[in-house]
Amino acid sequence: MYQRNTKTRRLLIRDLHPEDIPTWRSFFINNPSLPYLGLDLSLTPEQQSKDWIERQIWRYENNNFGHHALINRKTGQFIGQCGLLTQEVEGKEEVEIGYHILQQHQGVGYATEAAKHFLDYAFNNNITDSLISVIDIRNTASQRVAEKIGMTNTKQIKYYDLDVFIYRIDKP
Repeated sequence: MYQRNTKTRRLLIRDLHPEDIPTWRSFFINNPSLPYLGLDLSLTPEQQSKDWIERQIWRYENNNFGHHALINRKTGQFIGQCGLLTQEVEGKEEVEIGYHILQQHQGVGYATEAAKHFLDYAFNNNITDSLISVIDIRNTASQRVAEKIGMTNTKQIKYYDLDVFIYRIDKP
C-alpha cells in the first residue's frame, strides 16, 4: 500500500477525501483535455468531481492504488492528482501512472515531478516490473510528461473508444 502524506521537492502527496470534491470540480470546467479521458461529458462538473473522487477512495479501499492529491508545499494549494492505477489493457492487467493537473498549474513540471515519484515508488517497492501510461493520441502534453520520466511510446491501440498510445517503462 502507498505511503500516505509523502513529500517531494515541491509537493505534498496525500489521499483524496470527499472534502476535495468542490476543489476538483474546476478540473471539469472548460478543460480542453476532457475529451482525452473517456468521461461521460453529459454529467455536470459537480457530478464528475464526486464520481472521480469516490472512485479513487474505492480504489484505496480495494487495494487498487488510485490517484492522490498533489498539494503545493509552499502555498497549500491543491494543484492536481497523480497515482498508480490498475488497468486492463488488451486482456492483461497493467499498472499505470496517471496524472492530471488543474489548468492554472500546468506547464511548470508538477506532473513530471509527481509521475517520477510514483515511478520510483513502484519500482523501489517491487510493485511491478513494468509501468504504462495510457495517453490519448491528441494529448501531447501528457506524452511529453511520459517521455520526461523515461517512458517510450510502444504502440497505438483503441481503448474505451479512444485512440491511445501506450507508453511503457521497464524496471531497470
